[in-house]
Amino acid sequence: MNRVLIKNAKIVNEGTIFEGDVLIENDLIVEISESISAKSSECKIIDAEGNYLMPGAIDDQVHFREPGLTHKGDIESESRAAVAGGITSFIEQPNTVPNAVTQVLLEEKYQLAADNSFANYSFMMGATNDNLDEVLKTNPKNVAGIKIFLGSSTGNMLVDNEVILERIFASTPMLIAVHCEDEMTIKNNLEKYKAEYGDQVPVTAHHLIRSEEACYLSSSKAIALAKRTGARLHIFHLSTAKEMELFTNKIPLEDKKITAEVCVHHLWFTNDDYATKGNLIKWNPAVKTENDRKVLWEALVDGRIDVIATDHAPHTLEEKKKSYLEAPSGGPLVQHAVVAMFEAFHQGKITVEKIVEKMCHNPAKIFKIEKRGFIKEGYYADLVIVNSGLPWSVKKENILYKCGWSPFEGFTFKSRITHTFVNGQLVYSAFKVKDIRAGKRLLFNR
Repeated sequence: MNRVLIKNAKIVNEGTIFEGDVLIENDLIVEISESISAKSSECKIIDAEGNYLMPGAIDDQVHFREPGLTHKGDIESESRAAVAGGITSFIEQPNTVPNAVTQVLLEEKYQLAADNSFANYSFMMGATNDNLDEVLKTNPKNVAGIKIFLGSSTGNMLVDNEVILERIFASTPMLIAVHCEDEMTIKNNLEKYKAEYGDQVPVTAHHLIRSEEACYLSSSKAIALAKRTGARLHIFHLSTAKEMELFTNKIPLEDKKITAEVCVHHLWFTNDDYATKGNLIKWNPAVKTENDRKVLWEALVDGRIDVIATDHAPHTLEEKKKSYLEAPSGGPLVQHAVVAMFEAFHQGKITVEKIVEKMCHNPAKIFKIEKRGFIKEGYYADLVIVNSGLPWSVKKENILYKCGWSPFEGFTFKSRITHTFVNGQLVYSAFKVKDIRAGKRLLFNR
């Protein structure tokens, strides 16, 4: 039997922090108490005194690049980085190659993860203009949801047929997650900048090309469609202050039919950072203004935004060093997301309880994930110990992403992950990931 006793931790769960012990047996949390004795010499004891014990973070939006794009990342490399960063479960997007737009292709990804993932995993089914029959075959018990791209961030997965879009919204009972940017607005903006700069459009124009208007037009339309059809809508990576008026904190999360996510990079960077970071912070939707960032933080804290995620999307440095028009959008984040939010805690922007709510509890609630996202007896032992006073600097040699770089390179974080458990297995300790692929397929209560 695998038995681990975590002693003297500052346990963060459901809006409270209390000092106590947690006993793990095999893959489950079996006891939580002020004091637990080991009762057996076989029991491994970890003294977490002074440190936070939180549920493993659940990242509801990643791109791990397998199959088809494995020169940038793969399930093994990126899930290893995730557990080092305190993320114990991920939901991956369908724009791999080939796109996961049939049930057969979707299940092939699950098999890859079963063999290779350090973290728990689920994969979104992708919608296109012509695969509604396949979308409707998706099993709500073991697939996280349906992903629709309403902006062509990703090649040929843009869904722009209004009739099909309405049919998907009206006919699937599953959660629909959307990338919202208005394609025509972006094209018109891009032509304007090309007319001025030719092929040398600067990256500093990115947030003006993929503009506030492009985001708001698309997200407001998606919300109107969801309200009309009764669909369960989750909007990914919101980036503008204007969009925040579309969401409410007047009802409990469990009663919301429309939920909202923000990503770490939109909370951290602004358009001022393009001057020094360039294409390394080129994301879709774009990092926008200081005011956008300020209002996103306000909406996150007051409950209009429900989830913090990463949109982890690695590209090689060689790809990122191309000109603005040629460089792909996206960047790697899973190893540094939790400590980035703890940095915001040190800055007084957010409490530790609220970090856990937005990165652990709420993703579990929104997707109805079985027995994860909380520190509760009978739940899976996906747990993370964080030392909030252990500074470390992000350097090439400690970056675990296959692409080998991070937008945080050179930054010194005040907090560090010291231990990560996945299904009761200690997969990360002494600042190293052990060769234990403990991840399981996520299941859903629906």
